Amino acid sequence: MGCRVGRKARDLAGFALAASLSVFTGCESFIAQSRNAEGVQLYQQARYQDALHEFQEATYVEPYNADAFYNLAATYHRMNTMEHRQVDADQAETYYNLCLDRNPNHTACYRGLAVLLIEQGRRDDAFRLMEGWAQREPNVADAKIELARLNEEFGNRPAAKEHLLEAIAIQPGNTRALAALGKIREDSGDSAQALANYQRSLWYDGRQPQLASRVSVLQAGSAPAPAYSVEAAPTRLVERDSTTQIR
Repeated sequence: MGCRVGRKARDLAGFALAASLSVFTGCESFIAQSRNAEGVQLYQQARYQDALHEFQEATYVEPYNADAFYNLAATYHRMNTMEHRQVDADQAETYYNLCLDRNPNHTACYRGLAVLLIEQGRRDDAFRLMEGWAQREPNVADAKIELARLNEEFGNRPAAKEHLLEAIAIQPGNTRALAALGKIREDSGDSAQALANYQRSLWYDGRQPQLASRVSVLQAGSAPAPAYSVEAAPTRLVERDSTTQIR
């Protein structure tokens, strides 16, 4: 028997399947995709309670859908940021951990949880979280990159540089690691190496207009301190590109 869903769900799932980074199969996954996609739209409209309902429904339909638990966490996190209610922070932490139980390499979830811990004054817990991920998954470049971001945020550039070099050794074409390493080198006054890192990142992915702008400035020989961060410090939620996951 086929999977029966309404027209709205079909439409939502259609664009979700086209852009999602996750691979789902079966009726349950199809419906969970639809719920997540609709929840993301509600979140973007600041209808947080309605978004929570959709994400919760997605977890009921597909209990192992890590993105649904991430979306719940990110929504509670956003509500805590706005209302400063500890109950929302506690819920966010619970759902971030449930997300990681389902996908131990969910980059956005690690990042969101680290942000939450820092906001709660738990810096050491944030470092333990990221260091633990990097130790458990020595061949995952994202783990090194996120640990580098955290170290850079707290002023430890040598450690950040080391972790980025490790990430590039694992995945030489990782554009995020290359761009972030270039930023550290530029900030340290090594414009030639920064330019090389930026150009290599752009070679792998030319859709980085801010990076292209830095390359132009460096090539022109006048390089004021950049007014942007190649990799945003962990002070806000940054998520994967997916219509079924909060951005």
